[in-house]
Formats: sequence, C-alpha cells, structure tokens
Amino acid sequence: MDEATPVEPGEVTRLLREMRGGDDHAGERVLSLIYDDLRQIARRQLRREYQERTLEPTALVHEAYLKMVHGTRVAADDRAHLLALAARAMRQVLVDHARRRTAAKREDAWKQVTLSGVVAESATLDPEELIVLDDALERLDERQRRIVECRFFGGMEEAEIASVLGVTDRTVRREWVKARAHLNRALYG
Repeated sequence: MDEATPVEPGEVTRLLREMRGGDDHAGERVLSLIYDDLRQIARRQLRREYQERTLEPTALVHEAYLKMVHGTRVAADDRAHLLALAARAMRQVLVDHARRRTAAKREDAWKQVTLSGVVAESATLDPEELIVLDDALERLDERQRRIVECRFFGGMEEAEIASVLGVTDRTVRREWVKARAHLNRALYG
C-alpha cells in the first residue's frame, strides 16, 4: 500500500458494498488497497512449496483474484473477510497447479504433512503433500476448513479469523485443535 495514501477505517468495507451495488471501479480501488496484503499471503504460501516455484507471488495474486471475481460479485463483508476469501482462492490455485504437476506421476502412497501448533513459516509442502492436505481439508466441516485456510494458508491471527467467521477467539482455538486432530488422523492414520 502506498504510504502517501492512507486507508481510512472502513474504506475497504465501503468499497465492497459499492462493488456489490455494481460499481466496477470500486473493485479496482479495493484491489489497490489490499494488494500488498495479498502479496504477503501469496509469499507465505509459496514459501511452503517444496520444489521449484511454478508461480511467483504476483502471478498467484492475479490468478486468485481472477478466481474470486470470475463471473460473480465478491461476497466479502470487510477487509478480513476478503483476505480470508483470497487465502482460500490462493490455496485452490496452488492445489490446481500441484494436481497438474503430479498428474502423470502421482503415487498411491500417502505423504505426511505436519500442522503443528502455529503456522510454520519454514514448513514446505511438495505437490503430493499439498494434494493430500487439500483432500483432507475437504473432509473437515466448513468452519474447521475455513479456520485452517485462514490460519495455515492465510497466516491470519485468531482474532481476525473470529471476526471473519463471526465467532469468538475461544471458538477459533477450539476448532483449530479439532481440525488439527482430524487432519492428523486423516494424514497419519
């Protein structure tokens, strides 16, 4: 975000409302306001890639943005909600890329993925691990899946996730523990 143009509190929320009302220019303004945040999320997710990068942060941001707005209106209520949607879209883009890379050589063996207490910035996932993780995520209930997406993929804090989901911090902590337990069972047997 440009230091010379401060974002007023609620500006993204106001612009999102205008977008839902059909103002296409509001979408461009929202993107410019959150672009640095989106690149930060993209860098965090790409840091986990095990093999050579097939995407750069800018490309991941653009593909995720296109995925979010393609043929529909963005259904975000505020900045945190929009960033959570972006984290989900980026995960989907990365999984799609991983599926394409491994289509010819996918093994039947399950790979192990570690999801310890907090987001591990240095944790890496190869394409097979990312696919296994995505399959396991799809078996979680909706709230737990969104918490994992926001925390593991989006790097969001508990308070931000709670705000996006409309629940308490305590609920986020409890559901995060449950989600990790379900994922560990699914991934490790």
